[in-house]
Amino acid sequence: MSSTLLQVIAGGLLLGAVYALFSSGLTLVWGMMNIVNFAHGDFVMLGMYVAFVVWTLFGAGPWAGAPLAVLVLATLGVVVYFALIRGIMKGPMLAQILGTFGLALLLRYSVFWWFGANFSSLPENLVGGTLEFAGLRIQASRLLAGAVALVVTLGLHFLLTRTALGSKMLAVAEDSTAAQLMGIRPDSMQAIAWAIAAGATGLAGALIATFFYIVPTVGETLGIVAFVTVSLGGFGSVPGALVAGLLIGVIESLSAYLIGAVYKDMVVYALFLGFLWFRPQGLMGRA
Repeated sequence: MSSTLLQVIAGGLLLGAVYALFSSGLTLVWGMMNIVNFAHGDFVMLGMYVAFVVWTLFGAGPWAGAPLAVLVLATLGVVVYFALIRGIMKGPMLAQILGTFGLALLLRYSVFWWFGANFSSLPENLVGGTLEFAGLRIQASRLLAGAVALVVTLGLHFLLTRTALGSKMLAVAEDSTAAQLMGIRPDSMQAIAWAIAAGATGLAGALIATFFYIVPTVGETLGIVAFVTVSLGGFGSVPGALVAGLLIGVIESLSAYLIGAVYKDMVVYALFLGFLWFRPQGLMGRA
C-alpha cells in the first residue's frame, strides 16, 4: 500500500472521528426522547462561528474557542429543551419535525443576518503546520480535531454506561414514568442530554472550523452527514455512531482520491442506501 493511500486513509479516520462526535449528540437525543433534531447541523455551524469570533476578537485558536463553544452550545441546548422541545414532545411527530426544522431556519438566518453570506475561514497555521509520522504528512489541525473528537466520543460512551448519571439517563430513556417513581426527574435528565448533545456539536464545530469552510449554510451539509452516520451506526448507539463516522470519513477520503472529490458524497450515500437495504437497523441498532 502506497504512502499516499495510507495518508488518505489516516485523514479520513481523523475526519470521521469528528463526524462521530457531533453525530453522537444526535443519537443521544434520539435514544433519550425519540426526537430527531433537524437543527443539529446548525448547532455545529454555531460552534464554528463561536471559534471564528474568538479568533477574530482575540486571535485565539481552538484552545480558547472550543471550551467557549461547548459552554455556549450546551447553554443553548438547555434553553431549546425548556423553551421548545419539552412542549412539542407532547404533540405528534409532525410537530417535532416542523419545530426542530423551524429552529434550524431561525438559527441559520440569524447567522446570515449577523455575519452575512460570505465564506469565512481560520488561518491554516492557527494550530500548527504539517506534522510527519512514519512518512505520513498530516495537518496538525486535523490531528488535533480527530484525536480530541475520538477521546470525547469514547468519554460520552463511558458516561452513559459507567456512571450514575448515565444510568439515570438510560432509565429515563427506557421508561420515564418508572424512573420518576424511583426519584429521578425526567425533565432534568432530558435537559442534561440536550446540554451534552449540543455541547458535543459545539466542540466538533470549533475543531472542524480550523480546516473547514465557515458559512451559515454549512449546517445543511453537516446535518445530512450526521443523519447518515446515525442511521448507519444505529439510532441510539454511540459506539455505532463512532464506527459509522470513521467508516464514512474513510470512504469519503478514498472516493475523493480515487474517483474525484465531486463524486465522494454520491459514493457514500449509494453505499449507505445499499447497506440499509440489507440491515435497516444499522450496524449496532436494535432490530
